[in-house]
Amino acid sequence: MEKDFKNPEYYENRELSWLKFDGRVLNEARDKSIPLLERLKFVSITSSNLDEFFMVRVASLKDMVHADYRKCDIAGMTATEQLAAINVKTRALVEQQYNTYNRSLVPLMRQNGIQVLDAYEDLDEKQQKFVDRYFDENVYPVLTPMAVDASRPFPLIRNKTLNIAALIVKRGEKEKKAEKEEVEFATVQVPGILPRLVPVPSENPGEKVFLLLEQVIEKNIDKLFLNYEVQCAYPYRIMRNADLTIDEDEAVDLLKEIQKQLKMRQWGEVIRLEVEDGIDKRLLRFLKDELKVAEEDIFKIQGPIDLTFLMKMYGLEGCDHLRYTPYKPQRHPEIEPGENIFDIIRKGDLLLHHPYQTFDPVVDFIRQAAKDPEVLAIKQTLYRVSGNSPIIASLAQAAENGKQVSVLVELKARFDEENNIVWAKKLEQAGCHVIYGLVGLKTHSKIALVVRREEDGIRRYVHLGTGNYNDSTAKLYTDCGIFTCNERIGEDATAVFNMLSGYSEPLSWNELSLAPLWLRGKFMRLIQRETKNAKAGRPAQIYAKMNSLCDAGIIAALYEASAAGVKIKLVVRGICCLKVGIPGVSENIEVRSIVGNFLEHSRIFAFWNDGDEEIYMGSADWMPRNLDRRVEILFPVLDDKLKKEVKHILKVELSDNMKAHVLKSDGNYEKIDKRGKVLVNSQAQFCEEALAAVPGQEHIYKERIFIPAEPIE
Repeated sequence: MEKDFKNPEYYENRELSWLKFDGRVLNEARDKSIPLLERLKFVSITSSNLDEFFMVRVASLKDMVHADYRKCDIAGMTATEQLAAINVKTRALVEQQYNTYNRSLVPLMRQNGIQVLDAYEDLDEKQQKFVDRYFDENVYPVLTPMAVDASRPFPLIRNKTLNIAALIVKRGEKEKKAEKEEVEFATVQVPGILPRLVPVPSENPGEKVFLLLEQVIEKNIDKLFLNYEVQCAYPYRIMRNADLTIDEDEAVDLLKEIQKQLKMRQWGEVIRLEVEDGIDKRLLRFLKDELKVAEEDIFKIQGPIDLTFLMKMYGLEGCDHLRYTPYKPQRHPEIEPGENIFDIIRKGDLLLHHPYQTFDPVVDFIRQAAKDPEVLAIKQTLYRVSGNSPIIASLAQAAENGKQVSVLVELKARFDEENNIVWAKKLEQAGCHVIYGLVGLKTHSKIALVVRREEDGIRRYVHLGTGNYNDSTAKLYTDCGIFTCNERIGEDATAVFNMLSGYSEPLSWNELSLAPLWLRGKFMRLIQRETKNAKAGRPAQIYAKMNSLCDAGIIAALYEASAAGVKIKLVVRGICCLKVGIPGVSENIEVRSIVGNFLEHSRIFAFWNDGDEEIYMGSADWMPRNLDRRVEILFPVLDDKLKKEVKHILKVELSDNMKAHVLKSDGNYEKIDKRGKVLVNSQAQFCEEALAAVPGQEHIYKERIFIPAEPIE
C-alpha cells in the first residue's frame, strides 16, 4: 500500500519542536556534572531564547488569529490550536526552569559562597543601611515614577523592560471609610543602565552577596511618592510583538522604511505579561486591563522575573573553579600569523572550523586585501557583524585606498537592524557601494570575493562560510568556512555579486547553488538520487547537519528515501518537524541534537552517490524561509583532503554520547545511555584536535577521546 508521505500525522509542529529544543538547553542547567556557573548560563540562555520565541513566533501566530487565517501547518494545526498547545508547554517549561533555579542552583550557590537574596528583609542591619544608601546615591536620581490618573494616562511600557507597579493612597485617605478610599496606580521602570545584581558587603570572607535592583527599589519606593502611602508594589515585565511588517514593494527607501518600523516596535501588541506570584489582585486586574492582555497570556513567576541576569554571574571573580577552563581558538596549522593569505590559498583550498580554529584568517583576508596594492576589488555580504567590527573597518579602508568595494548589508537581519543601518551608513561615507538587501528576500549567504591582479592575470579569491562575518560570535558558534581560488567557484562568486547588485542572472552555475531559485531543486535531486540508488539495490546514505529541519517538501523526500532503504543520519540542533520510527516511513532515519558549550551552527550535507561521495556546506537550513525567501549559497567541498576533514566532523558528532540528545519515536529527546561505552564529547574533542595540530600547546581537556577520521560507511 502506497504511503502518503505528506500525511500531517507524520510531522511535528514547528513551534512545539522549538520548545523541546529550549527544554534541551534547560537540561544542561540540570546536569550535575556541569560546573555551577555554566549551569546558570544555560538557565539564562533558556530565558533569552523564550523571549525571542514570544516576540517573533508567538506574535506571528497571534497576527494570524487576528487576521482570521485558518490554514493548517504541516502538522495539521491551526494558529489557534498552536497557541493553545504552546501555552501549555511553555508553562511547563517555565515551571521546570524555576524549579531548577530555586531547588537546585540556589542551594548550590549558597554552598559555594554565592547568595542572591530573596528579599530586602534577608539583609542584616548593616547591609540594609548600605542598600538604602546605595539607593539614595545611585538609583533614586535615575528613576522616573509615573502615576496614572485623569490627567496622566497609562504610560508606554517598553518591551522586555522590568518595571514595578504599585497601588498608592494619598496620605489622610485612611481616615476615610474604606469604600471611599481612592487607590491610584503608579509604575516605575527598573533602569537597565544600572546593574541588576547589587553587590552587598558580607562579613564572611570570600562570600558574595547580591540583592536584585528591583528589590532595592521596592523597599525604597515610598521615597518616590512622598505624599502617598504605598499599599503594595510588585515587579512585572511585558513582551511585545517585535516582528517587523514591511511592505517592500511600496517602500520608496528601504532604509527609511525599516527605521520607521523600528520605532513602531515599542508600540507592538503585548503578547505576554510576567508578574510575581502572589501579586495583589487589584494591581494585576489594572495591568491586565490597561495592557489589554488576555488571561492566558499572564505568567505568574515563582522567583525573580527575567532570569537573563544570571549571565552576568558567569564572570564572577574568584570563581574559576565553578566554570570551564576558557578555550582559546587555535591557529590553522597551515596559516602562519603574518604570512600573506593569498600565497597560502594559492597552495590549495583551506577548511576553517570555528571556534576550534580562530576566525583571524577571515579578518586578515579582508584586512590584507584592503592594503594590498594588487587587489582591485572586494565584494562581500554582511548579515550580522560585531559591535566594533574589524571587517567593516577594513572594507572602509579599502574604499579609501581606491579599491572597488561592494557590500551587501542585510538591513532586515532580525534584531540587528539598527546595528546594520549604522554600519551601512559608515561604509557609504567611506566610499563603498552599499546594497541594502533585495526586495522581498533576506540575503543570508556568507561570501567574500577578492579580485587580485597577478603575474599570470586576474585571480579571484573566495571565502565561503556557514556562519556570519562576526568575529565575536565566531568564538561561540561552531561554523565552517573554505578559502579557495578555484576558477570555477571564482566565476560563480562574480555572478553572485552581479546578481545581487543588478539584475544579471547567469544561465548556469559552475559549482555554487543559490536559493531561492535553484537550491530547493538541487537538494531534491540529491535526495532523489539516493532514493533511486536504494531502489536499485545499491548502498545509499544521507548524512546532514543543520540548525533546523521543517520544510515539508524536503521531509517528504527524506521519508520516501527512508522507505526505499536509504540510511539517513541527521544532526539537527533546534527545530525538527520530522518524526522517526514511523513504520514504513522513517525507520531508516536517525536524528540527534547536540547542545554543548558552543552553539552548533554549521550546515553540512553528505550524499553517498554510489561511492562517489558529494559533500556540501552552506548558509541554509532545510526550512521554507531558507529555500524560498532568502538568498543562500550551497558550495561543494571539492578537495579530497578537505572532504576527509568534513567527514571527520560528521563522524565525531554522530558518535557524541555526552552532549547529544537522540529523537525517539514518541517525539521526545533522550540523552544516550553511556554505560559501558567510550565517552565522546564532540566539542571537547574538536578543541583537543585543534590544540594537538599546533605544536607546543597544552591539552586542557581531561577526555582525550579521538574518533578516527574514517570514511562514512
